[in-house]
Amino acid sequence: MAWYAASGAHVTLVTCTLGEEGEIHVPELAQLAAAEADQLGGYRIGELAAACAALGVTDHRFLGGAGRYRDSGMMGLATNEHPRAFWQADLDEAAGHLVEIMREVRPQVMITYDPNGFYGHPDHIQAHRVAMRAHELAAAEGFAPAKVYWTAMPRSVLEAGLTAFTEASDNPFDGIDSIEELPFGTPDPQIAARIDATDQHAAKEAAMRAHATQIPATSWLYSIAGNFGAEFMGVEYFTLAVGEKGPGKGPYGWEDDLFAGLAADGTDRSPVAAAGLR
Repeated sequence: MAWYAASGAHVTLVTCTLGEEGEIHVPELAQLAAAEADQLGGYRIGELAAACAALGVTDHRFLGGAGRYRDSGMMGLATNEHPRAFWQADLDEAAGHLVEIMREVRPQVMITYDPNGFYGHPDHIQAHRVAMRAHELAAAEGFAPAKVYWTAMPRSVLEAGLTAFTEASDNPFDGIDSIEELPFGTPDPQIAARIDATDQHAAKEAAMRAHATQIPATSWLYSIAGNFGAEFMGVEYFTLAVGEKGPGKGPYGWEDDLFAGLAADGTDRSPVAAAGLR
């Protein structure tokens, strides 16, 4: 998002919950937890605002308004059944809220999670379903984004990470011997786009650090170093779910711009990202 915002594109970020059920990695704020004061969601609104500022994103929306949908927690927990849990949201109603934003913004590109929500979080899965349904509804009215991308991680990058992170103090792959054990990973030929935003690495890290309650200050996300660290943090990958793939590079023809192949008709470059904030 920082890369496109810096390039002059109009970036709209849509988040679906306030992250009320997440873990808290700031000990002095532990009482904000759902089982205590249940104030974490409100606190995270401030963290999200700081993250958007770091990324240069000036157009952020809460799906249906702040607090309309509650964080569902991890899959299989009782919190999945909360009456306001995003996991329980009526699909067409939630998609309708996103269609309203799309009708106003008229994005050319939409980005969301893959069908498994990357690693299986129910709100990420629901964000995918809502985004895809919203695209269907917008298409019926004639203003759907020309391209829809799903976030992805190539298997080749995961393989490299499995090796590179073995020396990290907070190794995310600890105990994993093969990427086949992971719930995510996309074969390289299925990747459609590789966006090199390494020049925005600092902005991305600042945005992540703004989410202090969610990401520990000692996280492996900050401890990785060297060329692989830049590749892992500064380069993002996507599969193309809707639309025609534009010109690409390399053995698999990966696009280096999500707007590749779209007509240069003077229309502002407008991506919208539909995400589940945990």
